[in-house]
Amino acid sequence: MRRFVQVGLLVLAGLGLLHTSLFTDEYLRFVKEGMRPLLVASGLLLVALGVAEAWAAPPEAEHAGHAEPGRTARADAGHRPWADGDTGHTGDGQEHGDGHGHGHDHARVPRVAWLLFLPVLSLLFYAPPALGSYTASREPAKAVAVQEDAFDPLPATSPLPITLTDFTMRVQQDRSLALRGRAVVMTGFVSPAARGQDGWYLTRIVVSCCAADASSVKVLVQGVAAPKADTWVNVTGTWHGSGTLGTSSAAVSLTARGVTKVTKPSNSYMDALPLGTG
Repeated sequence: MRRFVQVGLLVLAGLGLLHTSLFTDEYLRFVKEGMRPLLVASGLLLVALGVAEAWAAPPEAEHAGHAEPGRTARADAGHRPWADGDTGHTGDGQEHGDGHGHGHDHARVPRVAWLLFLPVLSLLFYAPPALGSYTASREPAKAVAVQEDAFDPLPATSPLPITLTDFTMRVQQDRSLALRGRAVVMTGFVSPAARGQDGWYLTRIVVSCCAADASSVKVLVQGVAAPKADTWVNVTGTWHGSGTLGTSSAAVSLTARGVTKVTKPSNSYMDALPLGTG
């Protein structure tokens, strides 16, 4: 691969990382917030490597034509199979090879190599969107952790702001039945339920490190029409589902009495408390 292509890939990749991690919050579509310093360091390193490669001395092959004629001839004679009188041609005028094809221009950049620029340029000009309803609708909800200790008493606030994870744990593990009859409010995006199932899902996608290990937390919402998929909303309602509240048989569902659109958070890969309306 030619030097200018190598330099271009290194510098553009570094600038792309710096652009997404320093000047925008687009990096949050791919990794957790704590990974930002590593992205910045990686971007600076790639740019530095590109600059170093650009200023490095050209390979010896690029100066072969400027070498001393006598030395070049002697060096060539040392490895040519026809140096001792062989003309290097067969009877039909074709050159003897050394086992390698001489009809190829090895200095040319393979066409497929140019495809390497596509993901690099996307970091600068078009960052892929964050994971949403398409991903969530194709995987089951994440199993929540088992609460070993007793649950803390809930505040008297009504409606009670709560995360989808806490709501799920309270519904299926809280033996005190603290959610019975309590109005709650949660934030997430809309994802469709399975075909034939009544309602739709309020969903959050959470990551441990990056988008590759993403999993979803879902609460089935019933009683109101579903907004457009991937719309971020606050949902207010009460638990009312099948099974016994406080046990694993309880359905993680909500009978909604209000749905309000909200602004998508910049860091959408975490199960946070409800957002303000916007």
